[in-house]
Amino acid sequence: MSLISRRTVSIGIAASLALLGNATTANAARGLRPRLPEPTGPYELGTTEMHLVDTSRTDPWVANRPRELMISVWYPARPSSHEPTAPYAGANVAPQLASQLAGFLGLAGDTLDLAGTTTHAHRGAKALGRHPVLLCSPALGASRTVGTYQAEELASRGYVVVTIDHTYETPVEFPGGRVTGVEAPLWHETFKDREIPVRVADTRFVLDALERIANGGNPDAENRQLPRGLRGALDLRRMGMYGHSLGGFTAAEAMLVDRRIDVGVNLDGSMKYERDDGSYDLSEVVQRGLTRPFLLFGGGTHSHLDDPAWAAFWLNQRAWKLDLNLPTGSHGAFADHQIVLPPLAKANGIPHEVITQALGAIEPARAVTAVGSYLGAYFDQFLRGRPQPMLWRESPRFPEVAFVR
Repeated sequence: MSLISRRTVSIGIAASLALLGNATTANAARGLRPRLPEPTGPYELGTTEMHLVDTSRTDPWVANRPRELMISVWYPARPSSHEPTAPYAGANVAPQLASQLAGFLGLAGDTLDLAGTTTHAHRGAKALGRHPVLLCSPALGASRTVGTYQAEELASRGYVVVTIDHTYETPVEFPGGRVTGVEAPLWHETFKDREIPVRVADTRFVLDALERIANGGNPDAENRQLPRGLRGALDLRRMGMYGHSLGGFTAAEAMLVDRRIDVGVNLDGSMKYERDDGSYDLSEVVQRGLTRPFLLFGGGTHSHLDDPAWAAFWLNQRAWKLDLNLPTGSHGAFADHQIVLPPLAKANGIPHEVITQALGAIEPARAVTAVGSYLGAYFDQFLRGRPQPMLWRESPRFPEVAFVR
């Protein structure tokens, strides 16, 4: 079985349930509350969430319902003392995510308190300035919360970041406390054949919603007030997309059909449709390549030298390309749980070998720093026009990252 088939799926599910933190605190009644690392950029952060309803599409997984999505927007802000920091997860969906995360380590859900975990972003804070826009699609079965650290880091560097939930792949909390569960057939061999077009359509609908905001509208289904300054903060002439695992596959396929996305990143995601008998079909973007820059970033032995889909994409890519690798990392090294799982495991007597199997041997804090830094440099070069030497050759600042030639 290939490095990016069933392993990618199982780690992707685990990643969706993880939380990022450089330390944790114990609460006897509620379990561990992760503390998110401080973003390194110069901007303070604001965030808001939106409920989007696409009346032109019937949901593919639940009959007789329009397709609806939840997104979070993270942006440079000028917060005041009146705006609280946003929670990592909503109160109604947090127990489900905590139970699944804790279950990954064989623990009960009450060992982790997601509702009590806070981010660095202030809810509804006034947006500051005008910035390029980045979309993030999560891994297979993953909640958009899995992208919290990367979203905060990039927003602190001067980007508006939009994280997307792909409804019915993961528990999602909607306004009023309604929570939807998992209805999509995640484990069926043809699931990705059906889901990639759904995710691409989700992405394009979100892009349409952002255009509505920039043009003075409000796409939120409940017409909730948008943060002040958000409309002017969206520079839709400079847009990128990134994603982990199936989210990276989604970014590439979305770029193929939507020219609004200028640059893309695939964080260790397969780009082929795999079958239970070991066969596979190459995706359209792999066969055609792209005419805009694209970054591949793999873990372990995953690169265009060993993955036939990445190899075909590498050959067919018609614009700038780079293949980076974390040799001592794994698929899980690109997800938020790489910081919280080690202390959670230690606090509950879980063997360290369980963690290294999921995350690789790389020091989690170094993986966080390296991935965040390379994402920032990549988007700075291609969306801001700022040349980045660390994209030209290996950097002594990040010996954990190798260039795959």
